[in-house]
Amino acid sequence: MSVTARTLGGALIAIVGAGGASDDAAACAAAAIDGRRPQWVVRPRTLDELARVVAIAHDEGLAVVPRGAGHALALGSPPARVDVVLDLCGLDAIVEYNPDDLTVTVQAGVTAGALAAVLHDRRQTLPLDPPGWGSRTLGGIAATAAGGPLRLRYGTMRDLLLGVRFVQADGVVTWGGARVVKSVTGYDVPKLLVGALGTLGILGELTLRLHPLPEAEATCLLPLRSTEIAQDVVARLVDSPLQPSRCELLDAAALAACGLPAAAVGLVVSLGSVEGAVRAQQAMVVAEATRVRARAETMGPGFWRTYDRVLAENGPTVLRLATLATRLAATLDEVRASLGGDAGVTITGCAPLGLLRVALRQDEPAVLAKAIERLRAFVDESDGSVVVERGSTALRTSLDPWGPVPAGPLALMRALKQEFDPRGTLNPGRFVGGL
Repeated sequence: MSVTARTLGGALIAIVGAGGASDDAAACAAAAIDGRRPQWVVRPRTLDELARVVAIAHDEGLAVVPRGAGHALALGSPPARVDVVLDLCGLDAIVEYNPDDLTVTVQAGVTAGALAAVLHDRRQTLPLDPPGWGSRTLGGIAATAAGGPLRLRYGTMRDLLLGVRFVQADGVVTWGGARVVKSVTGYDVPKLLVGALGTLGILGELTLRLHPLPEAEATCLLPLRSTEIAQDVVARLVDSPLQPSRCELLDAAALAACGLPAAAVGLVVSLGSVEGAVRAQQAMVVAEATRVRARAETMGPGFWRTYDRVLAENGPTVLRLATLATRLAATLDEVRASLGGDAGVTITGCAPLGLLRVALRQDEPAVLAKAIERLRAFVDESDGSVVVERGSTALRTSLDPWGPVPAGPLALMRALKQEFDPRGTLNPGRFVGGL
């Protein structure tokens, strides 16, 4: 049923209570996304409240933008419209934890840090560690497909997400994947929703696969003389029996930011297993370092906390670059050439997967846009990509932050958007191709 603008606020307050909906100027200004200020900020506390709010917005033709902890608001294109910002942090319950089955069901507003605290006593973990992971909501990590160093061993949210309960654009609550009550026939719904920025549905609950914490862990730093040596070492480690949890490449700036010894580039290798296996694999890493006349240094457990902080804080602009592991050295050289040298550039990433994170202190849109297009042309030779993971509104307006998408996949994404959200209610304009 349609409601007038005057009664819209009353309808929202009737659903979430006076403290759960606000059209206060200050609150709406604080919730603005890329300068677009919403009419209302709504914080539902239950999945039913979430669904009812979305249903009203859908009926009234309002654009709904879901928001978690706000870590990735500078990802994607500026939204076409922002009428209602849905603050999902109020959905913060752990619905069901089955330690014997290594599964947990959580609401979308539960933070990864809060879940880790619950799992710790059973020596279990959800191995997702994107930058700033402790304060990020699990719904936000899923919606943005955020990943971190542990992806090397455990994969990303797409690999750990068993099922979802989500709200469709018309306010209907639907299941997909594990614990299915009602499913959308023909689609692997959980995988569709991961990385879609809430443009196909708003995540309400997630059922996740857990892993046991390893009995023992060790972390080694290999300071190396060149990126060519680092690429060679990575290739040999990948082609060995070694099973690292993480293998991160850090350029000279990243090493300095983490307080590590100076080198042209460093590899940080993390191992986790039973005690004997960790020691044996650590010996293999030391032997590889010796082969290239480097010294493997043992790192304390606090390193990964420092590294996470550095990744979360460095640079107003962050590029997510995918290339081949066999082109790491050439890609790092091209990054520096495109961006005018090392000044203000910090490069890190999962070396065996060729996934690099380029953080920049530079935020001049015209300069950056030109550099990004040059980088895209370079990585396109190996079917790579460059995505603006964090950037100013001006930068993300001056070029497509997602980069080019082939016509076939783009047509499929448009068809999915049309089927799931034909009126463009959910986060319009943010995703690939302006979806």
